Amino acid sequence: MSATAAARVGRFYTSARRHPWVLGKVADWKIPLGPYTPAQIAVAVGGGFLLIKTIGWWSWMGPIPIVAWVLVIWMVRRPKIRGRAPLQAALGWVLLGWQPRGGRIGGRAARDRAAHPLLGGFTIEDTPAPAAPPPAIQRRPARAPHQSPTTARSSAPRHTQPVPPPVAAGPVSGVQQLLALAQQGGAR
Repeated sequence: MSATAAARVGRFYTSARRHPWVLGKVADWKIPLGPYTPAQIAVAVGGGFLLIKTIGWWSWMGPIPIVAWVLVIWMVRRPKIRGRAPLQAALGWVLLGWQPRGGRIGGRAARDRAAHPLLGGFTIEDTPAPAAPPPAIQRRPARAPHQSPTTARSSAPRHTQPVPPPVAAGPVSGVQQLLALAQQGGAR
C-alpha cells in the first residue's frame, strides 16, 4: 500500500446549507448594502410604513427615530430564537396554536370517544341439587312459641358440629372435569 492510499481524506460542505436565505440581487440590479434576510426586509417595510403614518408624532425628535429604525434593521440580520430564525419560530407558534388540543394521530385531530354507559349483566345457571346432609349433623330444635328469646337460652355451652360445605353432584365446568379425572387416576 502506498502512503496516499493509507491516508484517507474526507471532505464535507455544510456551510452552504447553514447559510440563511437572503435577498441580495434582483435581476441584474444589486441591492445596496445587501444581501438582506427576510426579517430585515419585514422590519424595513413595516417600520418604514409605521414611520410614515406617525410622522406627526415623532417629527420634533429629528433623525433619532430614523436612526433607530436603521439600527433595528441591522440588528435583525441574524436573529435566533432558541436556535431558529424568527420566521420559522413565528410559524412554529402559529402552528402550535392551530393544533387541536389533543394533538394529531395520523394527520387527523385526536379526539376522545364519546362517553357511553358501560352495561353488563350476569347469568344464574342451575346447579345440581345438593346431596342429603350426612346423618351426623343434627338440626337445632325449633323454639316453642310461648318462650321468649332470652328465656330459651341456657348457660350451658352448645356443642354443635361444623356443617361441611355442600358437595356438588358432579363436575360442572371443563376445568372441574379435568381435575376430577386427575384425582381419579388420570385416564378415562
